[in-house]
Amino acid sequence: MVTGCTTNRGIAVLAALAVVVVLPGAVGVASAETVPGYRTGDGATAIKGSTSTADAPQLKPGLHTDSIKRGEQKYYAVTLDDRTSAYFSAVAAPRPGTKVADYGDKLTVNVQDSDGTTCDTGAHPSFHGGGMAYPIADYATRRIGADRTGCQKAGPYYLVITREGSAKSGSDAWPLELDHLDEPPLKGTTPARPGQGSWSTVTPAPRTDTTKRSAKGGTGFNDAGSVDSGVWKDRITPGETRFYRVPVDWGQRLNLSAELPNAPSGSSGFLARMLGLGVYNPARGAVDDLSFVAYTGKPVAAKEFTAPVAYGNRFQPVGPVSAMRFAGWYYLEVSLHPDAARFFPQGAELTLRVDVRGAAKAGPGYAEPTDTFSVTSGDRESARKGQTAQQAAKSGTLMTVAYTGIGTGVVLLLGLGAWTLVARRSTAGAPAAAVGPGGGPAAPGGPGGPGGPGGQPSLPGQPGQPGQSSQPSPPGQPGQPTQSTQQAQQNTQFGPPQGW
Repeated sequence: MVTGCTTNRGIAVLAALAVVVVLPGAVGVASAETVPGYRTGDGATAIKGSTSTADAPQLKPGLHTDSIKRGEQKYYAVTLDDRTSAYFSAVAAPRPGTKVADYGDKLTVNVQDSDGTTCDTGAHPSFHGGGMAYPIADYATRRIGADRTGCQKAGPYYLVITREGSAKSGSDAWPLELDHLDEPPLKGTTPARPGQGSWSTVTPAPRTDTTKRSAKGGTGFNDAGSVDSGVWKDRITPGETRFYRVPVDWGQRLNLSAELPNAPSGSSGFLARMLGLGVYNPARGAVDDLSFVAYTGKPVAAKEFTAPVAYGNRFQPVGPVSAMRFAGWYYLEVSLHPDAARFFPQGAELTLRVDVRGAAKAGPGYAEPTDTFSVTSGDRESARKGQTAQQAAKSGTLMTVAYTGIGTGVVLLLGLGAWTLVARRSTAGAPAAAVGPGGGPAAPGGPGGPGGPGGQPSLPGQPGQPGQSSQPSPPGQPGQPTQSTQQAQQNTQFGPPQGW
């Protein structure tokens, strides 16, 4: 039986489930063993690249996991049409504490056609953090466009991933996460490249909001914490890399600052590469590699200022501008060098100043829907709340369940209400039950007997109970309501009988 109290309790339980508790990170002396590693995407498919195109595994759209050793080259087969642009990203995520060589250890991502002709090569992401291991990523594309001549036909293509390494670095295999992402064609005219001087290159001042909101950075692209315009605070431990994501629409740009406070009293020294900040686009293409700043114990900030998002940026020869080619979630990567433990052995407070500048503009008009290359009201809400993708998905699922549960309860209550109304009307409109000889009920089938016209309908939980008999009106009081009629009138005024 559904009651108002039951419905309220159900709503309260659903509301309680929808609350996501974010606990502050544990505070303690950091080590390579305690620093969390990269979290791969939920549902990512394991795949094993080959050393030859002859037996290259098929790479379908979506996330995949593999690993790659120093000096190794791997092939993956893809089948492409002649109208859709395809982006292939690779994230190399050596465990924190892995030995890497700056500039010597790098990843190469390229796309080839079946003749071995290179369609596109990424920016060869490498390390610049003074020997610190952190996730590096970039993409290569098979782009369809009037400005292109090669790699425009439908057919087989190959994604080729190469790891170059220094003998000074570790020999361990690096975990790989691959993403095959399609960009639909446009249904209208292709926008031109923005003209020179159409936007300012002068870096504006960072945000100065007096209130800091709490952010929760993730280990990579898949669990990045959402942020929007404002000032955010988080904690980061030495050797750790944290990811954040922010929705940036067409025509908008990012002005970013990641800051560390002054060192505690008594700490001193110099670290050439202390804090790194990098930016990636929605297809995991590097807008700019991590750029590290030095630290002397005074407050320090790593900064980035991007070009405005425009479809025509893809025609720009400058990498950081070309990468700002579509709307969607942009990712911030923040790394703190392991040697920062000399200043912050228990971790440091990290301040993020995020400024999404410019008014959102209409997009170029894709021929097919695309969630990746757009910004929705739900994205903005997730950013405002600081939710990860998993939290946003869970919140949406709980809201759907809540609305479904509430809707079901309302339907049941409306159905019971309608049944009650019919029952009341039947009771109120029934004539008084007949009295048989000796004051007993009339015989079955007679007026007022069970099955006769005067019987009171049964209540829920009382199936088959005959209607109550009324006493005859005393002499001199013609027309006095019977007990059944009085009860029906009370029910009409005050709701169902007690016990419902």
